[in-house]
Amino acid sequence: MADLRVSHIGICVGDLERSLRFYCDGLGFEAAAAHDVGAEFDGLMELHGVVLHSRFVQRDGVSLELLHFEAPASVGDPVRRPMHQLGFTHLSLRVTDLDATAAAIEAHGGTVLGATRTTFGAGEGALDFVYCTDPDGVRIELMRLPG
Repeated sequence: MADLRVSHIGICVGDLERSLRFYCDGLGFEAAAAHDVGAEFDGLMELHGVVLHSRFVQRDGVSLELLHFEAPASVGDPVRRPMHQLGFTHLSLRVTDLDATAAAIEAHGGTVLGATRTTFGAGEGALDFVYCTDPDGVRIELMRLPG
């Protein structure tokens, strides 16, 4: 494909300020562009009467668009999806200190799924993983890899 680049990943959020605190204060993303859009996006979004607040956050060349709908109201439960459900499964973050990052996630409204902690090997060469969720149930993988 000619001139194709990944732009961003969109995440529908229930509380925009809470999600900004989680991603920026908890995970070190930086706030970027902000857009408030309306019915001009009805056709694109296949919705009627759109009132949307969009806030971009960026880190390490990755942009997330946090989408908060005033209208129509967002739908669904803020719970994590099963890994084998078709579609987006998780956001993966490589970390140097898994425990400190997991603590920051909990301190900023996320959940650490302790039972998912998986470690292969020992010492500095160990591979260490755990799943967490953001405040709306989006699954986040923390992984500490050697090197």
